[in-house]
This record gives sequence, C-alpha cells and structure tokens, in this order.
Amino acid sequence: MRNKWIIWGLAVFTFIILSAGIYLSSVVIGAAAIDEKKLVMNETTEIFDNNGEKLAELYIEDRDLINIEDIPDHVKQPFVAIEDIRFYDHQGIDPRAILRALYRDILAGSKVEGGSTITQQLAKNAFLSSDKTLLRKTKEVLIAMGLERKFSKDEILGYYLNQVYFGHGAYGIKSAAELYFDKAVEDLTTDEAALLAGIPKAPGNYSPVEDAERAKERRNTVLALMERHGFITAEEATAYQGKTVPDSLNRSKETTAFYTYIDMMLEEAENKYHLTPEEVYRGGYDIVVPMNKEMQQASYDLFQEEAYFPEEAKDAEGAFFMMDHHSGGVAAVQGGREYVRRGLNRVKVKRQPGSVMKPLAVYAPALESGEYHPYSLLKDEQMDFDGYSPKNYNGEYRGEISMADAITESTNTAAVWLYDQIGEKESSTWMEELGLQIEDNGLAVALGGLTEGLSPMELASAYTAFSNQGTKVNPYFIEKITDRNGEVIGQADPETKEVMSAQNAWYMTRLLENVVQEGTGTAGETVYPLAGKTGTTSFLEIEGGTRDAWFAGFTPQWTGALWMGYDKTTEDQHLQAGSSYPTRLFKEILNDVPADDSVQTAFQQPEDVKDLEEPVEMARVNDLSASLSLKGGGLFNVHLKWSAAADERVIYRVYEVNDGEGEIIEEVEGDSEFTIEGVNVFNLQDYMVVPFNPQTEKEGEPSNVAEVSVGSLFGAG
Repeated sequence: MRNKWIIWGLAVFTFIILSAGIYLSSVVIGAAAIDEKKLVMNETTEIFDNNGEKLAELYIEDRDLINIEDIPDHVKQPFVAIEDIRFYDHQGIDPRAILRALYRDILAGSKVEGGSTITQQLAKNAFLSSDKTLLRKTKEVLIAMGLERKFSKDEILGYYLNQVYFGHGAYGIKSAAELYFDKAVEDLTTDEAALLAGIPKAPGNYSPVEDAERAKERRNTVLALMERHGFITAEEATAYQGKTVPDSLNRSKETTAFYTYIDMMLEEAENKYHLTPEEVYRGGYDIVVPMNKEMQQASYDLFQEEAYFPEEAKDAEGAFFMMDHHSGGVAAVQGGREYVRRGLNRVKVKRQPGSVMKPLAVYAPALESGEYHPYSLLKDEQMDFDGYSPKNYNGEYRGEISMADAITESTNTAAVWLYDQIGEKESSTWMEELGLQIEDNGLAVALGGLTEGLSPMELASAYTAFSNQGTKVNPYFIEKITDRNGEVIGQADPETKEVMSAQNAWYMTRLLENVVQEGTGTAGETVYPLAGKTGTTSFLEIEGGTRDAWFAGFTPQWTGALWMGYDKTTEDQHLQAGSSYPTRLFKEILNDVPADDSVQTAFQQPEDVKDLEEPVEMARVNDLSASLSLKGGGLFNVHLKWSAAADERVIYRVYEVNDGEGEIIEEVEGDSEFTIEGVNVFNLQDYMVVPFNPQTEKEGEPSNVAEVSVGSLFGAG
C-alpha cells in the first residue's frame, strides 16, 4: 500500500514538473518569438507644402498611427464587444471562446466562428505568416501569451487598432476614420466606431461602399453586442441602428499632376538623406516640399491641351522645370505630357539648347571679361570660320550690331563672332564655374550646337546666375523631412555659388527682358515681369523642320525652362514651328498662378548697381552754320551752331575740313554750338560736326560742310 502511494506521489510530482516545464517553455518560446521590430508598423508618409497644406500621401499600407490614450472609450468598446468581450480578463487566449467556436463549428459542419482573441489576432498579423498549419496556430497561442506578459492590455489594444486592415488600402483606426468618415478618431460617434469595428472580419464584404446593406447589418450586430454587454443602453442601440452608413470614400488622392515632382523628391531623399523609396513609403515621414501647387497643377493641365503645341506635331512631347531662384526650392516640374511614375523624365534628358545657350556661352562670359559692355558693337555679316559659316535665321545682316540688339534679335553671326573673340577657354571656364561641363570646343557651341546637350533642369539652374544677382543656386525638392517621432532628419541647405558680378547679372536681366518685350520672346502675354531667351534647333532632313524648341526665363521670383520636341526626331516626327510655342506656354503657366503680395510688378534694381541705359538715339545734323565774329585786339572767332538731337547724351565731334580731309578739333557734349577762338581771318577753314554714340563708340553720319560766313561782320546784305 505504501509503495502504491509512493508511485502516485511520484506521478503527481512528475506531472507538476512537466506542466511547469511546458509552461516555462511556452513562456520562453512565446517571448523569444516576439521581435518588437515587427510591431513597428508601416505608416503613411505625407507630403505638405510650405503653407502646411497636404499635397499627397505615399504608402504601401495606408496607415497613420495613433496613441491608445487618444482613442476614446466609446471607440474601443465596439472592437472589444465584437472581437473579444473577455479581452480584459484572459491572458492571451480565451478557452471559453475556443470551446464556443468549436461547438458552433460542429453544429454547422464547417468553420463558422473563430475563437481568436484580440491578442492572438495581433500575434498572427504582426509575427506570423498566413499558412494554416497546426504549428502556426501553436506559435500564435504562445506569442499571444508572451505579448500579454510583455505589454499592458491598453498597449496590446493600441497595437491591434493600429495594425488591423479596414479595406480599400486603409490600415489602422486613424486611416479608417479618415477614409470612411473624413474624421479624426477622437470625433467618431459610437455608431461610426461600431461600423468600423465590423469591417476587419471581412473588409471586402463589410465595407459600406461595397455593400451598404450588409455593412449596416454588421454594424447593428456590433451595436446589439454592445448593448448586451452594457456598453450602451437599449435606447441608444435603437437610435444608433437607425443611422445611415457612408456611401463614398474620402481618399487623399495622389494626383497625376504631381507624379514627376514626387519621383524627383524620392530621388533626392535617397541621394541626399539615404532613404530608399521603400523606406519613404513605409516610414510615416512628414515631408515639406517647396512646390507651388497652383503652378504644378497649371503646368500639368496646360500640357494636356493640344492648342499649346504645334498643330501638325501630333503627340509632341514637352518638359517644364521652374524653381525659386532665391532659395533653390523647386516650384513645379513636369517630365512629360503623359509622364509615367519612374518612367522617362524629360526634365533630366539632355537636348540641343539652341539659342538659349547664347547668354551662357557667349554674352555673360563676354561681359565678365571686362572687354565688352551691353552696347559694344559686334560684327554681323556672313563670315567663314575655317569652314564654319553661320547664318542669321532671317537672312539679314547689318554689318555691325550692338550686343543688346544681337541678344534681342538672336543674331547668330554676331554670337559666333563674339565667341571667337573671347575664346573657347574664356567661355568654358566661366561655364564650368556655373556647373556646366561642356566637352565641345567648336564655334557651334555659341549657337547651342552641343554633342550631349543640356537638360531643362540644368538650363533653369544655370539661368539663376542672371536672376539671382550673379549667384547661381542649385535646386532642391525637400524643404524638411521629419520621422514618425517628430525628429527632423533632413532640412534644405541652399547650395549657392557666386559666378558673376551683380552689375553684369543686372545687365543680363535687362537684356533678356528686352527679348521678351520686343525681340524673339514676344509670343503670348503674361501679367508677370519676365526676362528670357528663346531657342530653336533645326532638323536639317526636312526644310523648315525643327528638332527642339525652347524658352528659358525668369520672373522676379522664379526661374525656369520649357522644352518641346520629340524623344526621337524623324522625318515623320518633327516640329514645323519654333520657340514661339514654348514661349507662349511658359507665359500661360505663369498666368494661371495667382500673384500674391510678394510678387513684384517689375524687376527690382539691386543697390550699388547701374541700370542699363536706353540706347542712344542718334540724329543727323544737316543745318550746321559757321559765322565770324570780332573778339577784340584784332582777333577773330568762328561760331558754329547746329540743331541738336533730342537725346542729350549724343556727343558731337567738331571737324576742321581742309581740301576734303577732316581733322577733329573738339568734342561737344550737352550743347549744340561751339566757338573756335583766334582764327586767322585770311586763312579760314570749313567745318563739319559728326554725332558720336558714347555707348557703341561709333560715329554717325557727318553733317553738311559749313563755310564761314563773314557778311555779318562787314555789314554785307
């Protein structure tokens, strides 16, 4: 008998030891399986402009996290009522619920009810794969028990409500509240929370947008359970069950107008802040961008309109880039008329720039050399440069032309001649300072004939040297990026470089303003002050054909470039019109952007900088007279008089003419008469005056030759 009790005692002891071992093993296994990194959930990244307006959302799972402390009880209660009424009593698993579910499954002859607790559902969703094996279910139970030991009930419920899927791409209670009700979680009513609580069991079936009646029935079931368990009264349940359900979604749309901008923002996030696109999509970042929403939308909308592209150029492409030249923030960008996410971005594609290259390769370096000024005279005639013979597009040649007129009229021969004069080295050195690496060294560089070409983004950035008082600024897409914890992990730091004097930059601004007002850039109209340069490259296989058409320019606030053409120019695909089309479209985009108080009505002349003078207006003198007068002491004077030009800046050179040859004896400024004192009355000379332009340093037409009149001195007539 005694042995029998010993055997029973050993059996009980062994059972206790085994049970304790199993229990401890389950604790160890459950705790080991909990990788807290898996509880760091994917969260939606949101993009804002500088005014705090949300522009777009990026996500793999559309989820905005919320702290459990910020979720009201009446929002938590429906989930507990429908999913796990004994949530606050069990330790991760609920034997009663399991037995109840098993009983109902047996009665139905199939699986109709699950017995998983909220903790088990969190364990399954966060830590396990979707396979349906016995081992997976065992792991689920063990992890659920481990979660209960590691976290409080509120923490578990918070993880669950942030984790669970609500259909239509929305993960977590916060995203669901916004999607279905356009509300914050704190503002949800009890019936709205009950509707949301009913969705996770089968989001495709219980979404009110997919099936309103079924969603309403499911919500009412949740409300009935809430009443049964004392969360609400019978009167409240009846009132709530009579409420309607939403029939549409309140989704923050990622508009196609923003596609290029978002892609370039993601590229910058990776290159500058070492965040891959996947990390951005998963990380729940807040990203502030310097986008001008109106300009971004306007550029997209106008790119879709055929009227802004040459009529015969079916499916012609385009690219647009605009930046704030003070900060470097990119205001708007379009990589094509039908841009595809992560597709060909024409803003970065290099094309032949044509005449938009002239200010960069020729005129700015010439001004910076100190040997030329805006009214320097340049050769404008057909010339041969060792086999290279540029021609003017209009076939007209003046012989000489001022730099100002050459820029305004986009004269090819003058640009090539000046490029040859300053030298390729002077030009390329200046452009290298600007950040442009031009490998070509032929004279065709002056007209934008480059092997590789330049992109719209490069051109716009280069033109900031003119618009930003001689300081070139690099563009950026991200103003600030903040992680889900509110830590700033990146902020724009403008990259600038002084490349030319403020004086010469202002001269270029005025010269390019003339292009828009009276030169090749007059197509279209805009309410904004605008300076810029047109460019057209020829497609030689077709007479009158165009390969690339450009406008690069700036307002007091923005600098940009717009290109039109085909990705591949052929005899069947080419433009038959030039720069007037991108010029007009550039202006129309500006016109669609409301001008706020910060937008100036005119370019503001910097301090300590001289303005560009208006061209000196010359006039021919044809009424020069010369008269003799007695000075005294037996000496005589010759007094010259003529009608002066209206422009007081004209200088008059006085010539003494002898035997048909003239010799300059004086320059007169600001007057229309001159006296030659002490002349020999027995050897009087003839005289003429010649207008002289101090800007171009060139004489005008000589006046009539005047003989000295002596009649008045001796009383004749």
